[in-house]
Amino acid sequence: MRRESEIPRQGWQQRCEEVGFGFHSMGGTYWDETACYAFDSGQIDQLEAATAELHNMCRQAAAEVVARRRYGEFAIPAPFHELVADSFRRGEPSLYGRFDFSWDGRSDPKLLEYNADTPTSILEASVVQWHWLEDTHGEFDQFNSIHEKLIERWRALRESLGSSVLHLASPRGSEEDAGNAGYLRDCALQAGWDARALAVEDLGWDGKRFVDLDEQVIEVLFKLYPWEWLVRDEFGAHLRSGSAKLIEPAWKMLLSNKALLVMLWELFPGHANLLPASFDEQAVGREYVKKPLLAREGANVTLRTRWQQHWVEGAYGAEGFVYQAAAPLPDFGGRFPVVGSWVIGDQPAGMGIREDDTPITRNTSRFVPHYFT
Repeated sequence: MRRESEIPRQGWQQRCEEVGFGFHSMGGTYWDETACYAFDSGQIDQLEAATAELHNMCRQAAAEVVARRRYGEFAIPAPFHELVADSFRRGEPSLYGRFDFSWDGRSDPKLLEYNADTPTSILEASVVQWHWLEDTHGEFDQFNSIHEKLIERWRALRESLGSSVLHLASPRGSEEDAGNAGYLRDCALQAGWDARALAVEDLGWDGKRFVDLDEQVIEVLFKLYPWEWLVRDEFGAHLRSGSAKLIEPAWKMLLSNKALLVMLWELFPGHANLLPASFDEQAVGREYVKKPLLAREGANVTLRTRWQQHWVEGAYGAEGFVYQAAAPLPDFGGRFPVVGSWVIGDQPAGMGIREDDTPITRNTSRFVPHYFT
């Protein structure tokens, strides 16, 4: 794994905007092609295999939580326990997720967390960095079949869910969320859905069913809006009616929660891709990361080592914390990358890299493309 300096493409902004990536410069610099990361095919095989294995392990962890009714450890409100259990037992289908790893390309990738409910950066991981590869490193390859697998997965979901109309909802006012939801809508259209964009704030309830602004019944809803917010919102109780099929399904609440890290370590202690994790600070050693059960973009995360401490402020943590043994990110001259490995359906599908000037990845962290030989 190498970090290489690059000369940005002439007119790269227009190239990005052509595919709906208008938020390429949010915060000053988000998409960053002044550098890239290089791998070899053996490293890609290693990452792909770890992703597939962890995906299966996570499903086993979810089964364990449901079987033993350990929802309280995940801070899931009691009225929604049966919704989660029924969703898992019925095998409600999932669209996607993203594992985040600390990995230097030499040792085993170490799982930091699983973004299993509302992962973003999929547009840049799928289309934007592929265009960069074609324009700059066409003789090489990229761990990236995200676009093709998304269309294939949307097609399979259309058949299994027995509907042709799909609503895709994201919060109003977020260009990033709108860009991610818009890209997923485009993939759904290519898969044959009648895919309709909707603001989360415009979801309605007619007394029996969820409806859109035109009073059209919502049969299948993709929501780029966290489950932990949904179940605490005003309309949350209506989710238990089962009137709409949601993507991601309710059982993904078990995988998008940092308590999953504790469950995985309990079920698979010493696994090469896992880090010790516990609800007890004393159980993971002197160097650890303290993470809220429910949080976004590095908020309220504390990294403690014997030499230093880093933390990010935020509004999370009321539900509790987990403690995970520290796995220092590789340091490329003061730039710290996190490797995000995508799962579409049940298949590993590609990689995106976010890097920061601190060891904690935040919402301001840059996206840097990659290639492999």
